[in-house]
Parts: sequence; structure tokens; C-alpha cells
Amino acid sequence: IPELESESARRQTDIPFYEWTDNDGPDHAFKRLLDEVNANSVSSIALDETMRVDHAALITENLPNAKVIFSQTTIGALRMRKTADEYSILKQNAVLADDAMKAAWSNMKVGMKESEVVDVVREHFKSNGATPLFGIIGAGANGAMPHHHTGETILQEGDAVVMDIGAGANGYSSDITRMAYMGEPSGKFLKIHGIVESAVEAAMEAARPGVKACEVDAAARSVIDNEGYGEFFFHRTGHGLGSEVHEPPYINGSSEEILDENMVFSIEPGIYLPGEFGIRLEEIVILRSDGPEILSDLPRDIQIIS
Repeated sequence: IPELESESARRQTDIPFYEWTDNDGPDHAFKRLLDEVNANSVSSIALDETMRVDHAALITENLPNAKVIFSQTTIGALRMRKTADEYSILKQNAVLADDAMKAAWSNMKVGMKESEVVDVVREHFKSNGATPLFGIIGAGANGAMPHHHTGETILQEGDAVVMDIGAGANGYSSDITRMAYMGEPSGKFLKIHGIVESAVEAAMEAARPGVKACEVDAAARSVIDNEGYGEFFFHRTGHGLGSEVHEPPYINGSSEEILDENMVFSIEPGIYLPGEFGIRLEEIVILRSDGPEILSDLPRDIQIIS
């Protein structure tokens, strides 16, 4: 563990630490650890999926005979299941994100820049003690890029606007996506918004304890496929959320993860039409015995900005 992190980490655990400084690097501390635990007897080791590659290489080079697994199957399995206290924090954060979204809507108008809308969101989070983590404001054709980098594009009459925001507070994250429209929505937009809403509802209905994550993805995807827009839904249906914005379980077509009570994850299907607009609706849910409980209190209705 880096020496600068050890004091705060010590408040959470009494396991042995092998500290290192930036001047020395981790090599000596790691070799001391290997000596003390009789490394030749280590048959397997779990690595964090997001570990720096130089640190991971240091471990695997020194333990060439150990089987490598990942923490998703160890600590990750515990992190996926939230406690009542964690739920309480996540719920509070979700409601704060609702309020930040409403603050943006109250200030939005034709002629504003995407970046100015994000500024409103950020200031609302900050004024309520949260740290802004991301803000995607995609106006018009920009919304057809799911991870559009918010910029200087000016909101114009007739623009559909994807709004995906989140912040961190009390060690946990929030994440929500809603749609705004500058003026009166077009018939095409209304139709596709309805399809995405149906996909959200289908995923909600499929999400139950004991169901595979890929089945939830398939439920959302089949709605969009059946309407002829399958090629325009090209990302996973959801991801876990907790101390990180993206963590297990991942709700995608290849995940065999069995969903369980108290897992927290997003349901966020979308349709993205290049050169026109995109639509994504995102809820963070906690899985209960009878299905998902939505953390947000904000309806998924289109917010019309007049």
C-alpha cells in the first residue's frame, strides 16, 4: 500500500500493511511480503480488474506458478450485494441527482451551450456537498453518440437533448439519464422515446433474483429489435453501481452472472440515430425479492423546454 494512503486505510482494517513511497516504488515492499508469506506455496492470487498493469506484472512475474483470478469473484461478489446502510446512501444520492437534473431543466433555454447546462448541474451537486463525476449533455446529433463529450454546441429549437449526470457523496455514486426536448417534440422522437421506454419496462420485468444478467439485456434488446432499431442499440443494458460508477454486475449479452437480492445496477437501453438524435433512459435499481426498486423519484417523461 502507498504510504500516503496507509493512515486512512488503517481506520478500516487491521490486516498487515507493506508500505512503499513514491521514491522507493513498490518492489521492495512486495518482495518483503513474498518472503513473509512463503510465496512458493501460493497456488492462486486474485487481482483487482482495474489494477495498474505495472503492478499486476510485478505480481505475476514473482508468482509465475500461481493461478490468476480476479477480485470480481472474491471481494467483487460481496460488493455487488448492498447493505441497508449502502442502500440508504445510494437512495440519498439518487434523489440529489434528481434535483440536479431539475435544476438544469429550470435553467435550460434555446441559445445555451451544452457546457453551460453541465455547469448548472455541477454547481448544484457542489452546493449540496457532492463531487460531480460526469455530465453528458448531448444536443441534437450529438446525442447519437452515447458518450458524447459535452462541448460548446448551442441548444437549438427542435433539439432532443440526452442528459446523463452523476456525482459522488459519502463514498458512493449516482447516475441518471433523462431526455429533454427544446420545443415541441417531433412524431419520430415521440415514437422512439416510446420504444426505449418499453425496453426499460421489459428489462424491469425480467430482472428478478435467480435470473441471468444476459436475460435482462435480452429483454430490453428484443423490444428494440422487434421495432427495427436493433442496430442502433449498441451498448450494454446496464452496469453495477456503488463506490464506483461502473462495477459488477454488468447487464450485457454475454454475462452469466446470476442476479441476487440487494444487487444495485442500471437499466439504460437506448437508440442512437446518426446525424439525428439519440435517446437513452436510465434508472438505477436495487433488486428486491419481487423485482427492482427504482432509486430515482424522477419520472422518465420527456422534459419539454419551451
